[in-house]
Amino acid sequence: MSRQLRKTLVNLAGVGTLLVFAFPVYWMFATAFKPSGDILSYTPRFLPWPITLQHFKDAVARPHFLDYVRNSLLVTLGAVVLSLAIATLAALAVGRFNFRGRKAYLLLVMIVQMAPFEALLIPFFLTLRQLDLLNRLPALILIYFIFTMPFTIWTLRGFVMAVPRELEEAAMVDGCSRLQAFMRVVFPLLAPGLVATSIFAFVTAWNEYLYAFVFMRDADKFTLPVWLGTFKTAFGTDWGGTMAASALFTLPVLVFFLAIQRRLASGLAAGAVKG
Repeated sequence: MSRQLRKTLVNLAGVGTLLVFAFPVYWMFATAFKPSGDILSYTPRFLPWPITLQHFKDAVARPHFLDYVRNSLLVTLGAVVLSLAIATLAALAVGRFNFRGRKAYLLLVMIVQMAPFEALLIPFFLTLRQLDLLNRLPALILIYFIFTMPFTIWTLRGFVMAVPRELEEAAMVDGCSRLQAFMRVVFPLLAPGLVATSIFAFVTAWNEYLYAFVFMRDADKFTLPVWLGTFKTAFGTDWGGTMAASALFTLPVLVFFLAIQRRLASGLAAGAVKG
């Protein structure tokens, strides 16, 4: 097989994979703009015509929509900021210092990362109930922080280890303390890793449904994933509203991801070092 033919086949396989993964997203947005009659038609229309915005208006007009948006932004950003702040210091400790229990700590980080979310639902519920944190947004921030911490620590540890120690030592020779050397030399070089881990934490907290639905009891405490579930009732599913709501829910993450996809890919690759 010639090199040109092999390259063509690889490109075709890449285009085919892209179409497979992109088509559901396109169908979601296309359905959101279709009239209700076209959505339920047995003859599918791949292009939405005529275009209607009624599904978006109905979705936004649902009760407590602004509360859902506020709650999602609050718990997501809170979990991301808290995770990055704590994980950066933890990654510095395990990446720069040799202390007793370091390997055991890293092993525990990996075990927590591999634990399924659903298996921890009941223990978390009982713990939060004893602490009187049920139906409180800080409880969700704490849960999402716990879920995103292991990956954040592990990834940032790779970035810390990729920075030569000589740079810190040179800064300390010039009069910087260890903290100043970290803030002025190491921390700026962690930017790709911070971007990669922040995206992971953001998507994890933004998309989470189960814990928000179980731990929150009042409608004004729910998040946007729970809002998506309100379009299915005992009388059927409002597919137009569901697709419009899904499009609104997906659009911010999609735009943000497309804007920084190169930095995200380079960050994940740069953090994959052996340690």
